[in-house]
Amino acid sequence: MSLCSSFNVFASYSPKPKTIFKDSKFISQFQVKSSPLASTFKTHESSASLKFKRARLEPISSLDSGISEIATSSSFRNKSPKDINVLVVGSTGYIGRFVVKEMIKRGFNVIAVAREKSGIRGKNDKEETLKQLQGANVCFSDVTELDVLEKSIENLGFGIDVVVSCLASRNGGIKDSWKIDYEATKNSLVAGKKFGAKHFVLLSAICVQKPLLEFQRAKLKFEAELMDLAEKQDSSFTYSIVRPTAFFKSLGGQVEIVKDGKPYVMFGDGKLCACKPISEQDLAAFIADCVLEENKINQVLPIGGPGKALTPLEQGEILFRILGREPKFLKVPIEIMDFVIGVLDSIAKIFPSVGEAAEFGKIGRYYAAESMLILDPETGEYSEEKTPSYGKDTLEDFFAKVIREGMAGQELGEQFF
Repeated sequence: MSLCSSFNVFASYSPKPKTIFKDSKFISQFQVKSSPLASTFKTHESSASLKFKRARLEPISSLDSGISEIATSSSFRNKSPKDINVLVVGSTGYIGRFVVKEMIKRGFNVIAVAREKSGIRGKNDKEETLKQLQGANVCFSDVTELDVLEKSIENLGFGIDVVVSCLASRNGGIKDSWKIDYEATKNSLVAGKKFGAKHFVLLSAICVQKPLLEFQRAKLKFEAELMDLAEKQDSSFTYSIVRPTAFFKSLGGQVEIVKDGKPYVMFGDGKLCACKPISEQDLAAFIADCVLEENKINQVLPIGGPGKALTPLEQGEILFRILGREPKFLKVPIEIMDFVIGVLDSIAKIFPSVGEAAEFGKIGRYYAAESMLILDPETGEYSEEKTPSYGKDTLEDFFAKVIREGMAGQELGEQFF
Protein backbone atom coordinates (compact mmCIF):
# COMPACT_ATOMS: atom_id res chain seq x y z
CA MET A 1 0.00 0.00 0.00
CA SER A 2 1.27 3.45 -0.77
CA LEU A 3 2.15 5.49 2.25
CA CYS A 4 -0.76 7.82 2.79
CA SER A 5 -1.42 10.72 5.07
CA SER A 6 -4.13 10.12 7.63
CA PHE A 7 -6.33 12.67 5.93
CA ASN A 8 -6.27 10.86 2.61
CA VAL A 9 -6.84 7.41 4.10
CA PHE A 10 -9.42 8.13 6.75
CA ALA A 11 -11.44 11.22 5.98
CA SER A 12 -12.39 13.61 3.21
CA TYR A 13 -13.02 17.22 4.02
CA SER A 14 -14.88 18.19 0.80
CA PRO A 15 -18.83 17.03 0.26
CA LYS A 16 -8.21 7.49 -9.39
CA PRO A 17 2.77 -3.74 -34.19
CA LYS A 18 1.13 -6.83 -33.07
CA THR A 19 0.31 -8.77 -30.01
CA ILE A 20 1.83 -12.19 -29.49
CA PHE A 21 -0.47 -14.84 -28.06
CA LYS A 22 1.56 -17.43 -26.24
CA ASP A 23 -1.28 -19.25 -24.51
CA SER A 24 -4.82 -18.62 -23.33
CA LYS A 25 -3.82 -17.30 -19.93
CA PHE A 26 -1.59 -14.38 -20.84
CA ILE A 27 -0.42 -12.12 -23.61
CA SER A 28 3.06 -10.70 -24.05
CA GLN A 29 4.33 -7.98 -26.32
CA PHE A 30 7.95 -7.66 -27.35
CA GLN A 31 9.86 -5.20 -29.45
CA VAL A 32 12.74 -6.82 -31.29
CA LYS A 33 16.04 -6.24 -33.06
CA SER A 34 18.52 -8.42 -34.90
CA SER A 35 21.29 -9.03 -32.35
CA PRO A 36 21.16 -12.09 -30.03
CA LEU A 37 22.09 -11.87 -26.36
CA ALA A 38 25.65 -12.68 -25.46
CA SER A 39 24.57 -15.30 -22.94
CA THR A 40 22.02 -18.10 -23.25
CA PHE A 41 19.66 -19.65 -20.75
CA LYS A 42 17.70 -22.85 -20.16
CA THR A 43 15.01 -24.33 -17.92
CA HIS A 44 15.41 -27.56 -16.04
CA GLU A 45 13.24 -29.25 -18.68
CA SER A 46 15.42 -28.43 -21.68
CA SER A 47 19.07 -27.91 -22.56
CA ALA A 48 18.48 -26.70 -26.10
CA SER A 49 20.06 -23.36 -26.85
CA LEU A 50 17.94 -20.56 -28.21
CA LYS A 51 18.71 -17.67 -30.48
CA PHE A 52 16.28 -14.79 -30.34
CA LYS A 53 16.01 -11.13 -31.18
CA ARG A 54 14.94 -8.28 -28.99
CA ALA A 55 15.10 -4.51 -28.63
CA ARG A 56 13.12 -1.48 -27.71
CA LEU A 57 11.04 0.73 -29.98
CA GLU A 58 11.21 -1.43 -33.11
CA PRO A 59 8.49 -3.53 -34.82
CA ILE A 60 7.18 -6.53 -32.93
CA SER A 61 7.87 -10.11 -33.96
CA SER A 62 7.22 -13.43 -32.31
CA LEU A 63 9.86 -15.26 -30.30
CA ASP A 64 10.68 -18.95 -30.41
CA SER A 65 9.46 -20.84 -27.36
CA GLY A 66 11.87 -22.40 -24.91
CA ILE A 67 14.74 -21.12 -22.78
CA SER A 68 18.42 -21.91 -23.06
CA GLU A 69 20.92 -22.25 -20.27
CA ILE A 70 20.27 -20.19 -17.13
CA ALA A 71 23.21 -18.29 -15.70
CA THR A 72 24.50 -19.76 -12.45
CA SER A 73 26.28 -16.75 -10.98
CA SER A 74 25.70 -13.08 -10.27
CA SER A 75 27.95 -12.16 -13.19
CA PHE A 76 25.27 -9.73 -14.41
CA ARG A 77 27.05 -7.01 -12.42
CA ASN A 78 29.94 -7.27 -14.86
CA LYS A 79 27.70 -6.71 -17.88
CA SER A 80 26.71 -3.54 -19.64
CA PRO A 81 23.21 -2.37 -18.58
CA LYS A 82 21.85 -3.14 -22.07
CA ASP A 83 22.70 -6.81 -21.49
CA ILE A 84 21.04 -6.97 -18.06
CA ASN A 85 17.46 -8.24 -18.07
CA VAL A 86 15.44 -6.59 -15.30
CA LEU A 87 11.96 -7.93 -14.55
CA VAL A 88 9.76 -5.26 -12.95
CA VAL A 89 6.56 -6.38 -11.24
CA GLY A 90 4.07 -3.77 -10.10
CA SER A 91 5.18 -1.82 -13.17
CA THR A 92 1.93 0.11 -13.61
CA GLY A 93 1.70 1.24 -9.99
CA TYR A 94 2.44 4.76 -8.80
CA ILE A 95 6.14 4.11 -8.15
CA GLY A 96 6.48 1.22 -10.61
CA ARG A 97 5.84 3.45 -13.63
CA PHE A 98 8.70 5.74 -12.62
CA VAL A 99 10.99 2.80 -11.89
CA VAL A 100 10.41 1.44 -15.40
CA LYS A 101 11.21 4.84 -16.92
CA GLU A 102 14.35 5.21 -14.81
CA MET A 103 15.57 1.71 -15.69
CA ILE A 104 15.04 2.39 -19.39
CA LYS A 105 16.84 5.71 -19.05
CA ARG A 106 19.84 3.88 -17.58
CA GLY A 107 19.91 1.45 -20.48
CA PHE A 108 18.68 -1.76 -18.85
CA ASN A 109 16.61 -4.24 -20.82
CA VAL A 110 13.34 -3.90 -18.91
CA ILE A 111 10.59 -6.50 -18.88
CA ALA A 112 7.52 -4.90 -17.30
CA VAL A 113 4.89 -7.30 -16.00
CA ALA A 114 1.37 -5.85 -16.08
CA ARG A 115 -2.23 -6.93 -15.78
CA GLU A 116 -4.40 -6.88 -18.88
CA LYS A 117 -6.51 -4.29 -17.03
CA SER A 118 -4.13 -2.12 -15.02
CA GLY A 119 -4.35 1.03 -12.96
CA ILE A 120 -6.81 1.96 -10.23
CA ARG A 121 -9.84 -0.34 -10.52
CA GLY A 122 -8.46 -1.67 -13.81
CA LYS A 123 -9.24 1.50 -15.76
CA ASN A 124 -6.36 1.08 -18.24
CA ASP A 125 -6.55 -1.37 -21.13
CA LYS A 126 -3.57 -2.97 -22.87
CA GLU A 127 -3.12 -0.10 -25.31
CA GLU A 128 -2.91 2.46 -22.52
CA THR A 129 -0.55 0.24 -20.55
CA LEU A 130 1.77 -0.16 -23.53
CA LYS A 131 1.75 3.61 -23.95
CA GLN A 132 2.62 4.16 -20.27
CA LEU A 133 5.47 1.63 -20.40
CA GLN A 134 6.87 2.61 -23.78
CA GLY A 135 10.46 1.50 -24.17
CA ALA A 136 10.03 -1.63 -22.07
CA ASN A 137 9.17 -5.16 -23.13
CA VAL A 138 5.64 -5.48 -21.75
CA CYS A 139 4.47 -8.87 -20.57
CA PHE A 140 0.79 -9.18 -19.68
CA SER A 141 0.46 -11.77 -16.95
CA ASP A 142 -0.87 -12.39 -13.43
CA VAL A 143 1.54 -12.15 -10.48
CA THR A 144 -1.06 -13.69 -8.17
CA GLU A 145 -0.85 -17.01 -10.08
CA LEU A 146 2.63 -18.56 -9.91
CA ASP A 147 2.11 -21.01 -12.76
CA VAL A 148 0.83 -18.26 -15.06
CA LEU A 149 3.72 -15.96 -14.17
CA GLU A 150 6.29 -18.73 -14.70
CA LYS A 151 4.80 -19.58 -18.09
CA SER A 152 4.90 -15.90 -19.04
CA ILE A 153 8.60 -15.64 -18.18
CA GLU A 154 9.38 -18.92 -19.94
CA ASN A 155 7.75 -17.62 -23.10
CA LEU A 156 9.92 -14.53 -23.04
CA GLY A 157 12.64 -16.64 -24.55
CA PHE A 158 15.41 -15.39 -22.29
CA GLY A 159 16.45 -15.45 -18.67
CA ILE A 160 16.18 -12.87 -15.92
CA ASP A 161 19.09 -11.24 -14.10
CA VAL A 162 17.29 -9.02 -11.59
CA VAL A 163 13.75 -8.78 -10.24
CA VAL A 164 12.47 -5.43 -9.01
CA SER A 165 9.20 -5.62 -7.08
CA CYS A 166 7.09 -2.49 -6.76
CA LEU A 167 4.01 -4.49 -5.79
CA ALA A 168 1.75 -3.06 -3.10
CA SER A 169 -1.74 -3.91 -1.95
CA ARG A 170 -4.37 -1.64 -3.47
CA ASN A 171 -5.97 -0.58 -0.20
CA GLY A 172 -4.05 -2.13 2.69
CA GLY A 173 -6.96 -4.39 3.61
CA ILE A 174 -6.36 -7.71 5.31
CA LYS A 175 -7.02 -10.03 2.37
CA ASP A 176 -5.42 -7.82 -0.25
CA SER A 177 -2.30 -7.31 1.85
CA TRP A 178 -1.54 -11.00 2.14
CA LYS A 179 -2.49 -11.65 -1.49
CA ILE A 180 -0.22 -8.92 -2.89
CA ASP A 181 2.36 -7.81 -0.31
CA TYR A 182 3.23 -11.40 0.55
CA GLU A 183 1.92 -14.00 -1.92
CA ALA A 184 2.26 -12.15 -5.23
CA THR A 185 5.61 -10.70 -4.20
CA LYS A 186 6.84 -14.18 -3.29
CA ASN A 187 5.60 -15.47 -6.65
CA SER A 188 7.78 -12.90 -8.39
CA LEU A 189 10.78 -14.08 -6.37
CA VAL A 190 10.17 -17.76 -7.04
CA ALA A 191 9.51 -17.25 -10.75
CA GLY A 192 12.38 -14.84 -11.23
CA LYS A 193 14.86 -17.11 -9.47
CA LYS A 194 13.69 -20.10 -11.49
CA PHE A 195 14.72 -18.30 -14.67
CA GLY A 196 18.09 -17.11 -13.50
CA ALA A 197 17.58 -14.01 -11.32
CA LYS A 198 20.43 -13.45 -8.87
CA HIS A 199 19.28 -10.21 -7.27
CA PHE A 200 15.93 -9.02 -5.91
CA VAL A 201 15.12 -5.37 -5.22
CA LEU A 202 12.08 -4.97 -2.98
CA LEU A 203 10.09 -1.77 -2.52
CA SER A 204 8.88 -2.05 1.07
CA ALA A 205 7.92 0.73 3.53
CA ILE A 206 9.59 2.39 6.49
CA CYS A 207 6.51 1.86 8.64
CA VAL A 208 7.18 -1.90 8.91
CA GLN A 209 9.52 -0.99 11.78
CA LYS A 210 6.45 -0.81 14.00
CA PRO A 211 4.04 -3.40 12.60
CA LEU A 212 0.51 -2.81 13.85
CA LEU A 213 -1.27 -3.36 10.52
CA GLU A 214 -1.79 -6.41 8.32
CA PHE A 215 0.00 -5.01 5.28
CA GLN A 216 3.05 -4.33 7.44
CA ARG A 217 3.03 -7.89 8.78
CA ALA A 218 2.69 -9.25 5.25
CA LYS A 219 5.63 -7.17 4.03
CA LEU A 220 7.77 -8.23 6.98
CA LYS A 221 7.05 -11.91 6.41
CA PHE A 222 8.27 -11.64 2.84
CA GLU A 223 11.29 -9.56 3.86
CA ALA A 224 12.29 -12.25 6.36
CA GLU A 225 12.01 -15.02 3.77
CA LEU A 226 13.97 -13.00 1.22
CA MET A 227 16.78 -12.38 3.70
CA ASP A 228 16.80 -16.01 4.77
CA LEU A 229 17.11 -17.14 1.15
CA ALA A 230 20.13 -14.93 0.48
CA GLU A 231 21.89 -15.28 3.81
CA LYS A 232 21.28 -18.94 4.67
CA GLN A 233 20.17 -20.86 1.58
CA ASP A 234 21.85 -19.41 -1.51
CA SER A 235 24.96 -17.30 -1.04
CA SER A 236 25.03 -16.44 -4.76
CA PHE A 237 21.67 -14.66 -4.44
CA THR A 238 21.42 -11.09 -3.15
CA TYR A 239 18.74 -8.58 -2.22
CA SER A 240 18.15 -4.89 -1.55
CA ILE A 241 15.16 -3.93 0.61
CA VAL A 242 14.14 -0.30 0.09
CA ARG A 243 12.01 1.26 2.84
CA PRO A 244 10.90 4.76 1.77
CA THR A 245 9.14 7.33 3.89
CA ALA A 246 5.96 9.10 2.73
CA PHE A 247 5.43 9.77 -0.97
CA PHE A 248 4.61 13.27 -2.21
CA LYS A 249 1.20 12.20 -3.50
CA SER A 250 0.27 10.97 -0.03
CA LEU A 251 0.62 14.51 1.25
CA GLY A 252 -1.03 16.26 -1.67
CA GLY A 253 -4.66 15.36 -1.07
CA GLN A 254 -5.50 18.70 0.50
CA VAL A 255 -3.77 21.05 -1.94
CA GLU A 256 -6.80 21.66 -4.13
CA ILE A 257 -9.09 21.82 -1.10
CA VAL A 258 -7.01 24.55 0.51
CA LYS A 259 -6.67 26.28 -2.85
CA ASP A 260 -10.47 26.51 -2.90
CA GLY A 261 -10.42 28.37 0.42
CA LYS A 262 -11.12 25.56 2.85
CA PRO A 263 -8.98 24.96 5.95
CA TYR A 264 -6.15 22.46 6.16
CA VAL A 265 -7.26 19.43 8.19
CA MET A 266 -4.91 17.83 10.70
CA PHE A 267 -5.20 15.57 13.72
CA GLY A 268 -4.44 16.84 17.19
CA ASP A 269 -2.08 19.81 17.16
CA GLY A 270 -0.54 18.78 13.85
CA LYS A 271 2.68 17.68 15.57
CA LEU A 272 1.84 14.06 16.33
CA CYS A 273 4.04 12.75 13.52
CA ALA A 274 6.59 13.80 10.91
CA CYS A 275 8.13 12.50 7.70
CA LYS A 276 10.84 13.21 5.14
CA PRO A 277 8.74 12.82 1.98
CA ILE A 278 10.41 11.63 -1.21
CA SER A 279 9.34 12.20 -4.81
CA GLU A 280 8.52 9.35 -7.14
CA GLN A 281 11.43 10.31 -9.44
CA ASP A 282 13.98 10.36 -6.62
CA LEU A 283 12.71 7.07 -5.19
CA ALA A 284 12.82 5.44 -8.63
CA ALA A 285 16.42 6.59 -9.01
CA PHE A 286 17.36 5.12 -5.64
CA ILE A 287 15.71 1.81 -6.54
CA ALA A 288 17.62 1.76 -9.83
CA ASP A 289 20.86 2.36 -7.91
CA CYS A 290 20.18 -0.90 -6.08
CA VAL A 291 20.56 -2.97 -9.24
CA LEU A 292 24.31 -2.55 -9.59
CA GLU A 293 25.70 -0.72 -6.55
CA GLU A 294 27.45 -3.30 -4.39
CA ASN A 295 27.15 -1.23 -1.20
CA LYS A 296 23.40 -1.84 -1.39
CA ILE A 297 23.67 -5.63 -1.59
CA ASN A 298 21.99 -7.56 1.25
CA GLN A 299 20.96 -4.34 2.93
CA VAL A 300 17.75 -2.91 4.41
CA LEU A 301 17.74 0.63 3.08
CA PRO A 302 15.45 3.20 4.72
CA ILE A 303 15.32 6.35 2.62
CA GLY A 304 13.72 9.78 2.75
CA GLY A 305 13.76 12.89 0.62
CA PRO A 306 15.96 15.96 1.07
CA GLY A 307 15.59 18.50 3.86
CA LYS A 308 14.18 18.38 7.36
CA ALA A 309 11.35 16.21 8.60
CA LEU A 310 7.98 17.92 8.30
CA THR A 311 4.95 17.65 10.59
CA PRO A 312 1.42 18.03 9.19
CA LEU A 313 1.37 21.52 10.73
CA GLU A 314 4.52 22.46 8.83
CA GLN A 315 3.18 20.92 5.64
CA GLY A 316 0.07 23.09 5.95
CA GLU A 317 2.13 26.19 6.62
CA ILE A 318 4.17 25.55 3.46
CA LEU A 319 0.99 25.25 1.44
CA PHE A 320 -0.50 28.49 2.78
CA ARG A 321 2.79 30.30 2.20
CA ILE A 322 2.85 29.25 -1.46
CA LEU A 323 -0.76 30.41 -1.85
CA GLY A 324 0.02 33.69 -0.11
CA ARG A 325 -2.73 33.18 2.46
CA GLU A 326 -3.03 33.29 6.21
CA PRO A 327 -2.97 29.75 7.64
CA LYS A 328 -6.37 28.32 8.49
CA PHE A 329 -6.43 24.92 10.18
CA LEU A 330 -9.14 22.51 11.23
CA LYS A 331 -7.90 20.40 14.16
CA VAL A 332 -9.60 17.03 14.52
CA PRO A 333 -9.22 15.18 17.84
CA ILE A 334 -7.54 11.85 17.20
CA GLU A 335 -9.85 10.33 19.80
CA ILE A 336 -12.59 10.42 17.14
CA MET A 337 -10.64 7.86 15.17
CA ASP A 338 -10.16 5.72 18.27
CA PHE A 339 -13.89 5.75 18.87
CA VAL A 340 -14.76 4.75 15.31
CA ILE A 341 -12.17 1.96 15.30
CA GLY A 342 -13.46 0.66 18.64
CA VAL A 343 -17.02 0.52 17.30
CA LEU A 344 -15.93 -1.27 14.13
CA ASP A 345 -13.84 -3.79 16.08
CA SER A 346 -16.84 -4.57 18.29
CA ILE A 347 -19.12 -5.08 15.30
CA ALA A 348 -16.49 -7.25 13.61
CA LYS A 349 -16.75 -9.76 16.45
CA ILE A 350 -20.32 -10.41 15.33
CA PHE A 351 -19.95 -9.69 11.63
CA PRO A 352 -16.40 -10.65 10.56
CA SER A 353 -16.76 -8.89 7.23
CA VAL A 354 -16.60 -5.57 9.08
CA GLY A 355 -13.02 -6.44 10.02
CA GLU A 356 -11.79 -4.97 6.74
CA ALA A 357 -13.42 -1.62 7.51
CA ALA A 358 -11.85 -1.66 10.96
CA GLU A 359 -8.45 -2.29 9.37
CA PHE A 360 -8.85 0.74 7.10
CA GLY A 361 -9.62 2.84 10.16
CA LYS A 362 -6.49 1.55 11.86
CA ILE A 363 -4.45 2.52 8.81
CA GLY A 364 -5.71 6.08 9.08
CA ARG A 365 -5.04 6.13 12.81
CA TYR A 366 -1.49 4.84 12.26
CA TYR A 367 -0.55 7.55 9.81
CA ALA A 368 -2.14 10.22 11.99
CA ALA A 369 0.14 9.40 14.92
CA GLU A 370 3.23 7.53 13.73
CA SER A 371 6.19 9.24 12.07
CA MET A 372 7.64 7.94 8.81
CA LEU A 373 11.20 8.12 10.12
CA ILE A 374 13.80 5.71 11.48
CA LEU A 375 12.65 4.21 14.77
CA ASP A 376 15.64 4.35 17.11
CA PRO A 377 15.73 0.98 18.93
CA GLU A 378 17.71 2.47 21.80
CA THR A 379 15.29 5.28 22.62
CA GLY A 380 12.07 3.96 21.10
CA GLU A 381 11.69 7.36 19.44
CA TYR A 382 11.60 8.34 15.78
CA SER A 383 14.81 10.00 14.63
CA GLU A 384 15.04 12.62 11.92
CA GLU A 385 18.84 12.58 12.15
CA LYS A 386 19.11 8.82 11.54
CA THR A 387 16.73 8.87 8.56
CA PRO A 388 18.84 9.03 5.36
CA SER A 389 18.06 11.64 2.71
CA TYR A 390 18.25 11.22 -1.05
CA GLY A 391 17.43 13.27 -4.12
CA LYS A 392 16.65 16.90 -4.75
CA ASP A 393 12.87 17.23 -5.14
CA THR A 394 11.16 19.08 -2.29
CA LEU A 395 7.60 18.95 -1.03
CA GLU A 396 7.32 22.71 -1.51
CA ASP A 397 8.11 22.35 -5.21
CA PHE A 398 5.56 19.54 -5.45
CA PHE A 399 2.85 21.64 -3.80
CA ALA A 400 3.60 24.52 -6.18
CA LYS A 401 3.29 22.18 -9.17
CA VAL A 402 -0.02 20.76 -7.96
CA ILE A 403 -1.38 24.29 -7.44
CA ARG A 404 -0.48 25.04 -11.07
CA GLU A 405 -1.40 21.74 -12.70
CA GLY A 406 -3.67 19.82 -10.33
CA MET A 407 -3.30 16.25 -9.05
CA ALA A 408 -3.66 14.50 -12.40
CA GLY A 409 -1.51 11.37 -12.37
CA GLN A 410 -1.17 11.52 -8.57
CA GLU A 411 -4.29 9.52 -7.73
CA LEU A 412 -4.21 7.43 -4.58
CA GLY A 413 -5.08 3.77 -4.67
CA GLU A 414 -8.46 2.33 -3.85
CA GLN A 415 -9.29 4.13 -0.62
CA PHE A 416 -12.37 3.34 1.43
CA PHE A 417 -12.82 6.51 3.49
